[in-house]
Amino acid sequence: MGSFLKRHHWIAPLALLAPGLIWLLAFYLYPSFQMFMASFWSGSLATGFTFSLANWVNYPNSVSTYAPVYLRSVLYAGAATVTTFLIAYPLAYTIAFKGGRYKNLLLFLVVAPFFTSFLLRTVAWKIILSDSGPVLGPLKGIGLVPQEFHVLASPMAVIAGITYGFLPFMTLPVYVALEKVDHRLVEAAKDLYAGPWRPGGAIVGGTVGFVLMAALGFAFGADPLVLAVVGAVIGAVLFHFRVSESFVRVTFPLSMSGVFAGGLLTFIPAIGDYVNAELLGGPNTSMIGNVIQAKFLTENDYPSASALSFVMMFGVLIVVMVYARILGTEELSAAAARA
Repeated sequence: MGSFLKRHHWIAPLALLAPGLIWLLAFYLYPSFQMFMASFWSGSLATGFTFSLANWVNYPNSVSTYAPVYLRSVLYAGAATVTTFLIAYPLAYTIAFKGGRYKNLLLFLVVAPFFTSFLLRTVAWKIILSDSGPVLGPLKGIGLVPQEFHVLASPMAVIAGITYGFLPFMTLPVYVALEKVDHRLVEAAKDLYAGPWRPGGAIVGGTVGFVLMAALGFAFGADPLVLAVVGAVIGAVLFHFRVSESFVRVTFPLSMSGVFAGGLLTFIPAIGDYVNAELLGGPNTSMIGNVIQAKFLTENDYPSASALSFVMMFGVLIVVMVYARILGTEELSAAAARA
């Protein structure tokens, strides 16, 4: 047997790849091909469907009809990805550099929500954020919040739900990248006068905070100017006192591979999410996933649903390619290998 494998050395790698390839072929490629064929159908479930290349108009029709929903989905997914990064990076940094013997416990707490159904966690947030729930109910009772104020059925609720749901997907890759950073490099940078980043840190922090909070303000449907000013102040203070040049020049660049992976793992599923928009949102906060789900399961409009799905997949692919081009995946891979 050993001599046979030596003569045919290609068999072992192929045998190891075969289960994964068969799985992808059976449960991804073949269904995707079937869905692509369905996007060229016409007809209905009652009269039957017929295939014709002339039905390519399903694609431009889907884009023109649901362009605002596509844009809203990209905006919500992007806002959730940015918000997740702002929460996950300090969390992962603290666990990697300050966790000590409690690292395993802290990592367990990060992934602990996955022991509960995603649907149940979303329903729990619906109860918590309801108008008479444990958060808004007491605040309205003592007059700190107006009675007409509500969080559900708003962009804020949908983006917050997506952020909560996909937070571990950003935290774990960033933690793995930070864990690989050689602390001696950071210490060497500090010895070479890479100390507090002042006043550049305050300027950069204020600018980053202003831009990010303004973008989130547009996404959340809040006043972008007020949030931008608050973000600028917070960013300037944090960068002035907490960010050093050693972090900017050593730690953060070496962790970019984790940021890249976490961004993809968060943005790609977030743009197709429909549970949070269905349970936490309203008619004006629906995402493209809600439209596709309704087309497939409620209206039985398989051609339009398939075309919408492929347009979304193509759009996500373009966003990922641009994202990878900006960050430079080859440089990130080389940096991760060196770390």
